[in-house]
Amino acid sequence: MQKFDEMYAQLPGTGQTQTQGQSQGQSQFQFQGSDIRAHYQAYAQWLARQPADVMRARREEAEMIFRRVGITFAVYGAKDEDGSGTERLIPFDLIPRIIPAHEWASMEKGLVQRVTALNRFLHDVYHDQDIIKAGIIPAEQILNNAQYRPEMKGVYTPHHVYSHIAGVDIVRAPNAQGQGEYYVLEDNLRVPSGVSYMLEDRKMMMRLFPDLFSSHRVAPVMHYPDLLLETLRASAQPGAPDPTVVVLTPGMYNSAYFEHAFLAQQMGVELVEGQDLFVKDRYVYMRTTRGPKRVDVIYRRVDDDFLDPSVFRPTSTLGCAGLLDAYRAGNVSLCNAIGTGVADDKSIYPYVPKMIEFYLGEKPILNNVPTYMCRNPDDLKYTLANLKDLVVKEVHGAGGYGMLVGPAATKAEIEDFRKAVEANPSGYIAQPTLSLSSCPTFVDSGIAPRHIDLRPFVLSGKEVQMVPGGLTRVALKEGSLVVNSSQGGGTKDTWILEV
Repeated sequence: MQKFDEMYAQLPGTGQTQTQGQSQGQSQFQFQGSDIRAHYQAYAQWLARQPADVMRARREEAEMIFRRVGITFAVYGAKDEDGSGTERLIPFDLIPRIIPAHEWASMEKGLVQRVTALNRFLHDVYHDQDIIKAGIIPAEQILNNAQYRPEMKGVYTPHHVYSHIAGVDIVRAPNAQGQGEYYVLEDNLRVPSGVSYMLEDRKMMMRLFPDLFSSHRVAPVMHYPDLLLETLRASAQPGAPDPTVVVLTPGMYNSAYFEHAFLAQQMGVELVEGQDLFVKDRYVYMRTTRGPKRVDVIYRRVDDDFLDPSVFRPTSTLGCAGLLDAYRAGNVSLCNAIGTGVADDKSIYPYVPKMIEFYLGEKPILNNVPTYMCRNPDDLKYTLANLKDLVVKEVHGAGGYGMLVGPAATKAEIEDFRKAVEANPSGYIAQPTLSLSSCPTFVDSGIAPRHIDLRPFVLSGKEVQMVPGGLTRVALKEGSLVVNSSQGGGTKDTWILEV
């Protein structure tokens, strides 16, 4: 018996079995029990009628199209047999993750609340620092943070927004009452990626299974590029009535280059590299065949350290010298702003509920995962004593790197991590190993449960808005809790059912 926590009413719930020995083309997918959650019932009935060989053919068709379009992900450090770097398809799963309207409505309110508070925090730490004065967050955790940028002190950002595009990672897991609850696992406020896969997954599902969209009221997501462009234009500095927007990419060898090019094309704006830009008299221009053109808004997909070689890393060729000076002068907007990383650092994450109360006077709608901060002696002691049961993360880590999943680690890996934590306690946090919800996933053996998370994308300009849904990432390795593409994860279409 397989467990699909997303599909069934209880966490953990009953599940589905795959019947063996049926004739070629006959459906192999049989779902058991009467407690299938209401929003999955129509889809489960449809799936039970699908021949297994037809589903496999659809998966092969999707893979062929993704490869032809070039929807790939560069895996850093990985090598092909000839020693060259690897470009891999992000595996796409045919079975959508479905969320009912009322759950999304609550999640959306929680996301607006959270991102609003995080932007208030960012404005505060680069201006009055009231949260430090109130003793809510220790000054050293902010001011000594590697992502805190003193160069941003006093810099004006339109609407006081710093993170215009935020990707918030959410998981569903049992709460104390055994009911499914959504928790925020991580905030990504610097250069969050993955939205192009959300859009391409939807396009693929509509191509492969158009009948499903006539029988299900699935909320649309394809207007995301319009909302993104609206957000970027709204972030322009005062005095730019018809702002010119560009997307700044590190170049074609970046792991997310497909997304950079895709979003620029969808918004109808220029995709530029650092060498295409220059600063003159504290204004930013891009080189064009018709001569220099002033740039008002840069949607930058380049990390802080590489943006301006005259201020940050002098050897960088990815940015533009003088960019920070133009930014501080109020002559260009950067989305996201420099210095946003101080708010999504994992050592700051435990304080977000307090930020919400401090800045908004509200209780958090979405809860954090309980977190042990290894910089605190008691938390460190508990973490070291329970490494085999915890997930331990580097505070600056990303992409599934620099983390230990205790229950899945070897004794040697645990001991190596113990030494690393002991050597630098403030560099780590620890969390309990959540029983992440699982969703039916089409794998080689048929349909099996795989763990998932969700990354909705929150846009902040004159207002905070988002499309209904996000990127569902799925851990394709059986039992794995790591969904990152760099660690072998795949993606699913996310359906928010309209009322």
